[in-house]
Amino acid sequence: MKHEPLFRGSAVALVTPLRGGKVDVEALHRLVEMHVDNGTAAIVACGTTGEPATLTPDERELVIREVVAAARGRVPVICGTGSNCTQTVIDTERRYRGLGCVAQLVVTPYYNKTTQEGLYAHFMAIAERTELPIVLYNVPGRTGLDIAPETIDRLAESGRFVALKESSYDLPRVMEKISAMRGRLTLYSGNDDMIYPLLALGAEGVISVLANVAPAYVSGMTGAYFAGKTDQALTMQTECLPLVRALFSEVSPIPCKHAMELLGLCSGELRLPLIDAGEATKRKLREALVKMGILIA
Repeated sequence: MKHEPLFRGSAVALVTPLRGGKVDVEALHRLVEMHVDNGTAAIVACGTTGEPATLTPDERELVIREVVAAARGRVPVICGTGSNCTQTVIDTERRYRGLGCVAQLVVTPYYNKTTQEGLYAHFMAIAERTELPIVLYNVPGRTGLDIAPETIDRLAESGRFVALKESSYDLPRVMEKISAMRGRLTLYSGNDDMIYPLLALGAEGVISVLANVAPAYVSGMTGAYFAGKTDQALTMQTECLPLVRALFSEVSPIPCKHAMELLGLCSGELRLPLIDAGEATKRKLREALVKMGILIA
């Protein structure tokens, strides 16, 4: 079953702004408005970059509710429901399903990693007991677990899975996954340094951390590619690599939040166990932001 893409272009993996230990709702609304104004095609709330692991269930619901309210239907909102507990994903989706999101982003289990058969059972249980369309999230660098092409093929047969966010660097294996998808799922890059390569393989866009600090740039890169200006898109991909490396020089979203504070977008506040970026990372971020003209020296 072929699905229409949820979005085409740049979706932001939105940070969750905090101030004084609480979700900064005012800053959250400002960020959503910034993304709408700068061509972001969709917003992912409470994905990994949004620090859902250290938010309470009530806080996660607040973030998603406020992002949907701020978006006002101008861009689609995708909510993160992933957990390493299958029942928790199901319960979380039930809590969010009436808030106005177009889909849920579900990461592979982590820590208590499973087999490919266990992955299939996990995702199918979610598919059978939830209503929001499912975006599979494959990020083996964080979870230590990779969705195999054969598992993607089996899951796609159900018709409940609409997309794959692929955050790996093994291009031959990604090509095997694309072949297994057979047009039934939409592919999105989950890595900001792999936007161009995955677009060239048929991806419809990216779910981006970089877009938190450079929304118009990422939107422009994907827009250039889809307009046939592939040389321009490749140049933009290459030119942003130092900033991308700086944004991932410590555990995300530590550097991203510091960069956003430098730009006056929101506080850089984090929750333990995440702590403020080190001085070397701060220097890299400042230099990269200045070089790209995002921050005035």
